[in-house]
Amino acid sequence: MKMLLAALLTLPLLACGPASEPEPTAAPSDAQTAEQSSELSSAKPRERSVRLRTGVTLRYVEQGSRHGPAVVFLHGYTDSHHTWDLNLSLFSRDFHIYALDQRGHGDSTRPACCYTQQFFAADVAAFLDAVGERRAIIVGHSMGSFVAQQVALDYPRRVEGLVLVGSAPTVSGNEVALFLKSVVDEQVGTVDPAFVRDFQSSTFVRPVPASYLDTLVSESLKLPARVWQDTLDGLIAEDHSARLGSIRVPVLVVGGDQDGFFPVAQQQALVDALPDARYILYPDTGHAPHAELPQTFVRDVSHFLRRVTR
Repeated sequence: MKMLLAALLTLPLLACGPASEPEPTAAPSDAQTAEQSSELSSAKPRERSVRLRTGVTLRYVEQGSRHGPAVVFLHGYTDSHHTWDLNLSLFSRDFHIYALDQRGHGDSTRPACCYTQQFFAADVAAFLDAVGERRAIIVGHSMGSFVAQQVALDYPRRVEGLVLVGSAPTVSGNEVALFLKSVVDEQVGTVDPAFVRDFQSSTFVRPVPASYLDTLVSESLKLPARVWQDTLDGLIAEDHSARLGSIRVPVLVVGGDQDGFFPVAQQQALVDALPDARYILYPDTGHAPHAELPQTFVRDVSHFLRRVTR
């Protein structure tokens, strides 16, 4: 299993082009981050569940002002809302933030079918209805970024802006995803824990806290093999890249220059396909910029959120 994953990680990256944004400035110090977290701790996150008209019950975390702009966070493949654990406490409580466990993931229900981008997107629209939000800015990482794109395509009036992290125009034809599928399709019942840890570790170039990685592994192990397989099949089978030009809302694309899943050339192709996109490329960073540079990520996303909602 580890040999297969090692082969996956040594697939050659596409040629990298120049960044569209200057290198980010240094992140706040630990002392500054602790002070900021203390200042923002007055409104603690609340864990809730909601039954949607799409037939699933989603678990989610909610924080911030009920009167603030709505921001929905969507995690990546086999993750949960815990993928944002290094970020949520750093956001201003002026924003009304929802971090979802998408269908089949985390502590949400795991239906027997329907793990395509369209079904994930329909869940997001139904979630907004259920919590009484007319529109939202959607922040998506990896798989969540493709769901976010799909929401903007299928429900354009519900989307005020997008933040796409570790993303590309499509997963269809992606060499790494296809190789990952060959490993995932071998799994039966419960996915091999050693493979899960190797898979999660492979997304990072910079170090992340050991406790954070342990949490991600535990969350991924909640998914039976069938959800790993059906979700990945849905991602690979769909290609809405030709429709991206119809997304008219502001978009922030955030990527790492060492992303082993969607290299810079694919990230740039996404930026080029969108009519109103800004691109921030972090140096020496992998597929999970939000976890590898959490303070810098929150600073950059917060700036975008304020620009969109002012």
